[in-house]
Amino acid sequence: MYLHCFDDVKRLTVELVKIPSMVKTSGEAECARRIHEFYQSLPYFQKHPEHLVLQRTEDDEIERYNVLAMVKGTGGDAKRTVILMGHIDTVGVDDFGSLKEYAFDPERLPEVLRQMDLGEDVRRDLDSGEYMFGRGALDMKAGVAGQMWLIRYFSQHPEELNGNLIAIAECDEEDNSHGIISALKVLKQWKAEHGLEYVAAINADYSTPYHELDENRYVYFGTIGKLLPTFYVVGKETHVGQAFGGLNPNLLVAELTRLIELNPELCDEAQGEVTVPPTSLKQADCKDAYTVQTPLAAYAYYNVFTHSLSPREIMAKMKEKAREAFDNVITYLDEAYRTFCQRSGHTYTRLPWKTRVYTWEEFYSELVAQHGEGFVQHLREFARELQQRDPALDLRDFNVRLVAEAWQWARDKSPAIIVFNSSTYFARIEMTGRTEAERRLLESVKAAVSEVQPHSDRPIVTKMFYPYISDSSFMALGDEREELDALEKNTPAWGVKYTHPIEDIAAVNVPVVNIGTFGKDGHKLTERVHMRHTFELIPNITFRTIKKLLG
Repeated sequence: MYLHCFDDVKRLTVELVKIPSMVKTSGEAECARRIHEFYQSLPYFQKHPEHLVLQRTEDDEIERYNVLAMVKGTGGDAKRTVILMGHIDTVGVDDFGSLKEYAFDPERLPEVLRQMDLGEDVRRDLDSGEYMFGRGALDMKAGVAGQMWLIRYFSQHPEELNGNLIAIAECDEEDNSHGIISALKVLKQWKAEHGLEYVAAINADYSTPYHELDENRYVYFGTIGKLLPTFYVVGKETHVGQAFGGLNPNLLVAELTRLIELNPELCDEAQGEVTVPPTSLKQADCKDAYTVQTPLAAYAYYNVFTHSLSPREIMAKMKEKAREAFDNVITYLDEAYRTFCQRSGHTYTRLPWKTRVYTWEEFYSELVAQHGEGFVQHLREFARELQQRDPALDLRDFNVRLVAEAWQWARDKSPAIIVFNSSTYFARIEMTGRTEAERRLLESVKAAVSEVQPHSDRPIVTKMFYPYISDSSFMALGDEREELDALEKNTPAWGVKYTHPIEDIAAVNVPVVNIGTFGKDGHKLTERVHMRHTFELIPNITFRTIKKLLG
């Protein structure tokens, strides 16, 4: 059976896009309530209200919600359950400038964009009528709309389900994933209450062409992983008139960026697919105001994608780069000082700097050995008070503040680099077919794609890693638990502001696939979703995958 769902999914997408649900705004809650109202209007959920949840996120600084809807099939196996998932938050609209009022209006925005010079590709897509423009249309409300349509369909035809179907519309994907982390609690609860066996998760996040001539449409098994290695760099302050009398941490940070930024040697490869190399997301010193003293400390963090590397292996690679950067800076400074002395007539003596690099685990252990329980209690209390005083403080900044506080306890104040993780961890999920669940998902999706392919005028291609960070990473552990120990031991905020929900993920722990929206320019002014592929073909591929998994 081929579903004719284009018009309904388009209408739902427009409704959702018109709700400005930017991350960390009240729009997230408004969008969740609209989706909840949609499900409440269906006879199935009027009869089974316990299968519908509007869940406020846990341990969150703002009020926002997830929506979870479950349809229990009547066609057979009451345990096997497929999870659909998609996020309802969007990034901000500062890139729209004076056009912000049109950002969430897919009906008016195209005419405004026509008045701008946005390039031939955008002009061609505007004229084609094949795309819907608007913030969140591609990333990823059209995907959520398609899943809403499928839930409605199966709620009307539960006899076609030999198992159960759950849809999660989660908030906060664009920041710290409070949404999916909270939703795991409901999945764990429903598993126990209803005896569910989770067999697969289908995300509907967006995909886009890899280059201008790319005509393919994509379905992705598994997902890329992400870590945010962060470097707290302590130098030796000095007056600028005696610049060689200190070590400027900004120089160390600059060298770190030179060694790490887009370095192909730091790409991770698995199953013939290669991650994008690391890139700098922030670097700054810790001075509050202008002075003629060099900074005491600076920090930087870098986005690192993974296909096969564990958190422990990533930390080891980053520590190695920190040592290399430190060595290079010492060599550079000594040569520069020697040359300066020759030109100025001063007597040269070798500068005193020595390479000194720790992981957070190593630095913390050293301080515990030096100060005992007094240090442990102080840092724990400092973290708790900081969280209570400023719960909205960015997680990255929170971690940096903890490392800076710990440094105050260091007996050796000579320059050093401390390497740690400072952000939410996104697990890599690799689909190899090593389990029956993985084999069944691989086979089901490939068969579904093959059946829908004749309806598409473009090739639909499967790949082995979704290339962007997404909430799929919370559907499986990705690494052995002992490997995840390195994540805990190298995340300063662990247990106070962030804890990776290992036990909740383990209760779900399913293979994942991304059967999602397709379009162009996610997170850009010209964000747009290809309507026919997304509103018609994607729901059909998802529908057939569900039927094969629960057949």
